[in-house]
Amino acid sequence: MRKSILIAIALVLSTGLWLNANAAQEAGAPFKTFNVYTDAKAPDNHYIPSGWMGDWGDMKYNDKFMEKPHGGTTSIQIIYNTNATQGARWAGIYWQNPPNNWGTRPGGYDLTGAKKLTFWARGDKGGERIEEFKIGGITGEYADSDVAGIGPVVLETEWKQFTIDLEGKDLSSISGGFCWATNLDVNPEGATFYLDDIRYE
Repeated sequence: MRKSILIAIALVLSTGLWLNANAAQEAGAPFKTFNVYTDAKAPDNHYIPSGWMGDWGDMKYNDKFMEKPHGGTTSIQIIYNTNATQGARWAGIYWQNPPNNWGTRPGGYDLTGAKKLTFWARGDKGGERIEEFKIGGITGEYADSDVAGIGPVVLETEWKQFTIDLEGKDLSSISGGFCWATNLDVNPEGATFYLDDIRYE
């Protein structure tokens, strides 16, 4: 009887060690591409463009725009008309998890291992200026673990890839998966621009 108990304990301990080793191996595995947007109905899209900021009434958003996508069948079209509807004189959108999460509830993704976020962008006429593209930066009780960004960026009519460097960043909890912001001072006639293939790598 005692021998059977000892064997059972040994099996439990060995199983636990195997599981711990397995978890460590998975933790050290190469980072797999994590998509924010590739196509309008792609099943592996993550985050929701729910965080409309500033003059939210000045923006129109279409994630099913079919003319000249960078890849796949659709891209995102954003129209910013600079009417200062809410009096802010600027506007932007956060892609969030869960939707409308401004750091008031748990959420986000653990993106540890990602080295960069890449995306493709183009302007409708060229010369559209986006003051900032970024990830993270949401504050509050459940704040993002870090922030990184680029800008200002002046867009061209042809697709161009941009990269946000994430080396050395704490990506253990990111609710604000992607964000852009601009203002009417640098776009006095408004701005129409397009985004596609947004992903963590």
